[in-house]
Amino acid sequence: MRNFDYTPLFRSTVGFDRLVQLLDASAGLDSDNGYPPYNIERTDDTKYRIVMAVAGFSDADLNIDVKENTLSVRGEKKPDGVERQYLHRGIGQRAFERRFQLADHVEVVSAGLKDGMLSIDLVRNLPERMKPRQVPISSSPDVANDVKRIDAIPNLKPAA
Repeated sequence: MRNFDYTPLFRSTVGFDRLVQLLDASAGLDSDNGYPPYNIERTDDTKYRIVMAVAGFSDADLNIDVKENTLSVRGEKKPDGVERQYLHRGIGQRAFERRFQLADHVEVVSAGLKDGMLSIDLVRNLPERMKPRQVPISSSPDVANDVKRIDAIPNLKPAA
């Protein structure tokens, strides 16, 4: 197991604690066995889609949860009561759990299952305070800082 020292990041950044937690957590995530295969697409500047190949699973066999910026997709095939004798079994229908770490302000908006492909749509909603904005520049430093000068206040004289 590798341990990384993130101290240099803290020298020039403020408020990136969550990023460091994500880096630490990614080292300890469950091993990636490649099942089920998935794609992550960027469909717009603020929209994303996760597409997973879940052949043989119905919507009743799948469960999607979001908790504290973690998206979990679980699949568990329920037995149908029919006993089958396979000569070759190449379609994976074993239980799985796939987790995705979501960035701040990313929300799951919908999910759909069609032709064995599970699509999960996400959108990043930035609050107004985080969107780029122009800051007006004042030519008077007193106005910019909203500071009143002592000699400008009537009936108040500086101490001698």
